[in-house]
Amino acid sequence: MSTPAEMSARFASGEFNRVLTRLYNLPDRELGGQIDRYRNALGQFSRHFGEHPDIHVFSAPGRSEIGGNHTDHQNGRVLACGVNLDIIAVAGAVPGRPARLKSDDLPLVSLGLEDCRPDVSERFQVQALIRGIAAKFRERGREVGGFDCFAASNVLVGSGLSSSAAFEVLIGNIVNGLFCRGEASPLDIAKFGQFAENVHYGKPCGLMDQIASSLGGVSYIDFGAGADPRIEKIEVDFSVRGHALCIVDSGADHAGLSDEYAAIPAEMRAVAEHFGRERLGEVAFGQFLDGLAGLKADSGIGDRAILRALHFFRENARVEREAEALKNGDFALFLRLAGESGRSSSVYLQNIQPAGAVKHQEVGLALALCEQLLEGSGACRVHGGGFAGTVQSFVPFSLLERFRRGIEAVLGAGSCHILSPRAVGGIMLA
Repeated sequence: MSTPAEMSARFASGEFNRVLTRLYNLPDRELGGQIDRYRNALGQFSRHFGEHPDIHVFSAPGRSEIGGNHTDHQNGRVLACGVNLDIIAVAGAVPGRPARLKSDDLPLVSLGLEDCRPDVSERFQVQALIRGIAAKFRERGREVGGFDCFAASNVLVGSGLSSSAAFEVLIGNIVNGLFCRGEASPLDIAKFGQFAENVHYGKPCGLMDQIASSLGGVSYIDFGAGADPRIEKIEVDFSVRGHALCIVDSGADHAGLSDEYAAIPAEMRAVAEHFGRERLGEVAFGQFLDGLAGLKADSGIGDRAILRALHFFRENARVEREAEALKNGDFALFLRLAGESGRSSSVYLQNIQPAGAVKHQEVGLALALCEQLLEGSGACRVHGGGFAGTVQSFVPFSLLERFRRGIEAVLGAGSCHILSPRAVGGIMLA
């Protein structure tokens, strides 16, 4: 048992340096910023909630999709990893009282957890995510009580790093640690987060983001493997291969793009339904190729839908080859396939520019800039949903500083984020 002051002293003493090194891929001499960050969160907890007698410290990472653009929602395959940006939290149980959460960028929220049914008044609010996750633990027979929590995040919002999934995994680990003796598995916590986002929060989403955040490391995920996805962890260190993982902020805003995002799964499903299936992952590629004439003649399906389906089939196969390349240590092949993924997203999936955009083509410009600065080496591709947000680049260390300067000279200071995969997923540090 530790008070916030006692826990802060433990961080200052270096007690947690070993785990912090694993979370942030930093040597001991460079951990000062992270130690200060945790100690600040502990101080903020005391400021808002007092000197609680028994607090615990948690972390959940953001994630990066490194293979499989728009394949997960069609029961396809993806490669994804946790990254060394995260949401951290200080939390302590307060049985018989509401759950209360404060963060750097949100006012204090409070909710009783006696009733965990969906509440429409909480749609699109953090309360819905907390209540939904508590509901799934309740279904498992666990009694979830109130807790106080202060959270702080450096996961870039709107970057495709999925700050929402990181928050869900964080709350899942808090409930699991405070009330359930850590009995829920990382996959359980990922599923609870997806349920909360779908049912309570009101936003349809797949399971890729939550799995990548909850498990950490690099994961090959096959969503066509039945009720539970098939997950294989792949040991890979990009730095050993002489490359950095960079996320480039294009500066484009996601606002007003809901129809663009919704059209991708809708058009893919229309093609699947042409073959009597619900999702493209249930259709054989040969069947799709043999049926191209019929698809072209189907008045309910346009050419773009056919091209997007073609992207799915090729990208789905590409993910499997990327996974094998990483497992076999063939990083050159992985980079070539990552570049192919980017070109497929541009030409077939068409999630670079919103339809009709002329003046604002930020993602396209960011991709062109990355290609120019990479000088034929590394690889770059659209990251996540597309149309706005970020571009992912694998940059040789020999070009990294020139690449960063070149990006920020055009797109602005802080637009190039140099990241690395994080081997550890959601965790209770102490």
